[in-house]
Amino acid sequence: MRTTFSIALLTLLCLSAAVGQKRKKEEVTQVLALPKDPPVVATGETARLVFHATPLTNKGLLTAQTREAVKTLLKLNGGAAVVHIRAFVAGSGDLRRVPQIISEVLTEKKMELPSVSVILGGALGMTGSQIVLEAVSQGKKEVNRNGLAFAHSQVFTAPDALSKAQPLVEQAVEALAKEFNNAEALRVTCYVSNVEPEAAALLAKRFPTAAAVVIQTLRGPGQAYASCEGVTRGGSITAPKLAFSGTQIAFGAAEKDAVLAFQRFDQQLAGQGPLITTNLYPLSSRVVETAKKVRPVIASLPVILFEGLASMDASFAVDAVAAAK
Repeated sequence: MRTTFSIALLTLLCLSAAVGQKRKKEEVTQVLALPKDPPVVATGETARLVFHATPLTNKGLLTAQTREAVKTLLKLNGGAAVVHIRAFVAGSGDLRRVPQIISEVLTEKKMELPSVSVILGGALGMTGSQIVLEAVSQGKKEVNRNGLAFAHSQVFTAPDALSKAQPLVEQAVEALAKEFNNAEALRVTCYVSNVEPEAAALLAKRFPTAAAVVIQTLRGPGQAYASCEGVTRGGSITAPKLAFSGTQIAFGAAEKDAVLAFQRFDQQLAGQGPLITTNLYPLSSRVVETAKKVRPVIASLPVILFEGLASMDASFAVDAVAAAK
């Protein structure tokens, strides 16, 4: 009996060890679920749309700054549903992580995902700052009963990169103010060749109610330039809902690549109403001409070159706002 008991005890110990090893193996090979991709298009009620821009920070690298920016955004908009985010990135971080991080943070909070545009620039207005988020959210109250308007200035240039950008920024700001026609500014974005500290102060003074962003679009621009665009309360855009698309990238610089990119872009917005505003983010002057040839309406837009996009093969990206059906 003693021998039988010893054998039974030994067998039980062996089984327990085997179960423990199996559990450990299962824990080691457990795979975490990937974050959901943001939608290619998201819609919001025009009368309830609000606009925010996150403050710059230089704490941590791109991943940490992106997480903090999304959390800050939710504080700024009072936890409202985010419809669209445009992320301007500076530095050497992986742009592909930005939509993933946005998805992770909002999924943790059980919120719907926005469409996302990600563009790489040359610098932001703080040393070490790697990202700023512009966001469109749907608030609880109707604040735009008289509609919205989207406007942009022309591109003001100087002959060489050594020229100061500030006088050009002043010209672009005043040109945009003229387009706004005294309407209340909700968002203003200025694209510059050199992100000088005076630019942010100028925007805050000229458009005190606007969420304002200044971004140097290239690390080493060949000339000085400035252009601004923005959104006002009160205007001709009175569609009940607006659709915001994420960036659609052209992979390659040939004409056929541009054709495919615009075909995908059209498919994204299929079923929506007419386009209200389109943004082009080209990486070279050559692809600007190709884009204009494929989509002539691009010729009417002020075009600024950018440092990069979320693909090594990218030549340009495009996003848009349309009336939603």
